[in-house]
Amino acid sequence: MNPNQGGFNPDSYRNTPYYLKFASVLVGLVAFVYILSVLSDPLLSLLFSALFSILLHPLCLRFEKWGIPRVIATILSIILFFVVLAGLVYLVVLQVSSFGDAIPTFSAKAEAFLESTIAWIEQNFAVSRTQQVSEGKKYLMNLLGESRDMMAQTVVSFGGLIGTAVLVPLYVFFFLLYRDFFRQFIYKAFSSVSNTRLDKILDRIYEVIQSYMSGLVLVIGIVGVLNTIGLWILGVDYAIFFGFLAAFLILIPYIGIFIGSLLPAVYSLVTMDSPWVSLGVIGVMSVVQFLEGNFITPNIVGSKVSINPLSAIVMLLLGGKLWGLPGLILALPLTAIIKVILDSNPALEPYGYLLGEPEKELKEERMHMREEQRAEVPRKRRYSNKKRKKPGNRPGSSPEGAAGEVSTAS
Repeated sequence: MNPNQGGFNPDSYRNTPYYLKFASVLVGLVAFVYILSVLSDPLLSLLFSALFSILLHPLCLRFEKWGIPRVIATILSIILFFVVLAGLVYLVVLQVSSFGDAIPTFSAKAEAFLESTIAWIEQNFAVSRTQQVSEGKKYLMNLLGESRDMMAQTVVSFGGLIGTAVLVPLYVFFFLLYRDFFRQFIYKAFSSVSNTRLDKILDRIYEVIQSYMSGLVLVIGIVGVLNTIGLWILGVDYAIFFGFLAAFLILIPYIGIFIGSLLPAVYSLVTMDSPWVSLGVIGVMSVVQFLEGNFITPNIVGSKVSINPLSAIVMLLLGGKLWGLPGLILALPLTAIIKVILDSNPALEPYGYLLGEPEKELKEERMHMREEQRAEVPRKRRYSNKKRKKPGNRPGSSPEGAAGEVSTAS
């Protein structure tokens, strides 16, 4: 009887035509993406809960080392986290409310700025006011139509996210409380892999996520302070609000801080008498963005999340298309987790190599090649290359004795 009869046959799979393999992988991928899209609300709450539980894991361990039971330590960690989060939200609400008081003044100055712009265009480009107003109304109506649909979609998705976010503290509680249980489940699910290797992979994932999230909080604080100082020197009103708003938009990598710099630039262009202040705002934000990308983030977050910019942009586009704003926030940490898993599997390591930073990956590859070359160096020869002594010069023998032996033999 064929041992593979009724089960998986490796030879038959190996002999399957390539187009059938490609079609099966494509169908599976489409089904997987469809499931992620349909179950977006519960999946997002679970993913954010998993990230928060990883972030709170060291704090929970510290409480447990002090002799506090795990249940109470978990509750204290969650309470402390949400108290800090509520304090940050309260500060943001205060800044937004203070900025809202200046909206009437901003509207009046924006109207005067618009009138002066229309008059300047009419004088220098011979375009009548009526034509400008009609063209402006047409573009404004198109923009409002597109933004209305976008706002409706955003409100619906945000409402669903808020509804499921209520369960996040409960999920975090169970993730922290049953973390040993989940680890045992991973041991059983991947029984073909040694527990030591699985522990290394899990520890690496914990290290990457904790370094990314804790480092990101510190980077947001530093960038917010630098933005605020720069805007305050330029004399821009509500410097704290605009500075930390641009810093919080770092959560949307590569494009967030650019979006955050446009708001204070437009505000200063309308409210200030000189357009040079607006250019100064863009210059300050550009310098801070340069410092953040080249010095602050690499030195604080380090090389824990080593993803090249091309892979990061592609994953951001896919995450934003799939889950919107939450997808943009989750794109990089999930990509970092995927890279750790790919690097730990020799068959999938090339794909992890493709996601990594070229300089770091090439450096690690060269080091690996050097280690292999050292291992292939032949052992030292047991015998030295010294000249062998002639038989007659051996210790304990004389030339006469050697000649006598020769004559006897003859």
